[in-house]
Amino acid sequence: MPNTNNDKTLKSFFSSEYPSLKAYVHSKIKNTADRDAEDIIQEVALKIFSRSKNASPITNVTGFVYNAIKNKIIDTLRTKKNNLSFEEKTELKLVELSELIHENSSEIYSDNIKIELKKAIRELKPNYQSIIIAIDFEGYSYKEISYETGIPEGTLMSRRHRALSILAKKLTHKKRTTHLI
Repeated sequence: MPNTNNDKTLKSFFSSEYPSLKAYVHSKIKNTADRDAEDIIQEVALKIFSRSKNASPITNVTGFVYNAIKNKIIDTLRTKKNNLSFEEKTELKLVELSELIHENSSEIYSDNIKIELKKAIRELKPNYQSIIIAIDFEGYSYKEISYETGIPEGTLMSRRHRALSILAKKLTHKKRTTHLI
């Protein structure tokens, strides 16, 4: 049975929140044209509306829509990666790493979380720092690093997993103690 309540709720949300959605996209994609922001919002809206009739009732429309837009922004940045500046690529990598650590939390785009993440990476032991930079920022594979360093792939994977765990703990602790993030 089609869920027309979703359609009504979504139409109301998009009508009232369009300027906020556009500002959100602009804040996440620096130097974007108005057209790009509108395209992203329209693609997300089209996808959501095309599936809303057969979907379960949406209980948190705001979270649902913003999460869908966040995912579309990441997809858009990934496809434009070759045309991005070094700073934009680094920003994208920080978002991806933050998303990995926070598992799709709404906090992943926070400027404060990015600042704290950079600081936490700098504070890692050299072995942990180098694996995070090589895998998550420079795009090397475990196999490539293993070949260059002579360190077994399993050891590299363990180091990265440990580094991600340390970063997650540091950021969680920072969040609890400062309410900054």
